[in-house]
Amino acid sequence: PLPAVGAHVTCRVARVTPRLAALDVLCVGGAPLPEGALGGVLRKQDVVAKEVDSVDMHASFRAGDVVAARVLSLGDARAYYLGTAEPQLGVVMATSAATGLSMAADADAMEMVCEETGLREPRKVARLA
Repeated sequence: PLPAVGAHVTCRVARVTPRLAALDVLCVGGAPLPEGALGGVLRKQDVVAKEVDSVDMHASFRAGDVVAARVLSLGDARAYYLGTAEPQLGVVMATSAATGLSMAADADAMEMVCEETGLREPRKVARLA
C-alpha cells in the first residue's frame, strides 16, 4: 500500500546530512513493504515543532535507527516528505555507535541509553506512552 498524507510510517535511517535524513520506508500503518520499495526524506525543519533552528540532525538520528514518522506530503518521484514533530514520533529502536549494542529510550526523550553499558547518545526519541 502507498502511504497517504497523514499516514503513520515506520522507517530505517539510510543516511544523515546536516539538513536532512534519508529514510527507507519499512511499513505503512502496520503493513510491511518490500525492502527499498519507498524512500522518505526527513528535513531538519520537520523534526520538532519548536526551536527548529536548534535541531542537529546528527544528534537526532544515526544510520540504522528505526523511526516512527508521519507522511507530510507526497514529495517527488524519489521520496515522500516525512515528519517527527509530534511527541510520539521519532527514534523507536537504535544501536549504540560505540558498542553496536541495543539502546532503550531515556525518560527525557532526548537520549537513548545502552542497555548493557549505560552509555548515552542523543536522539530525537519517540515518546511511546
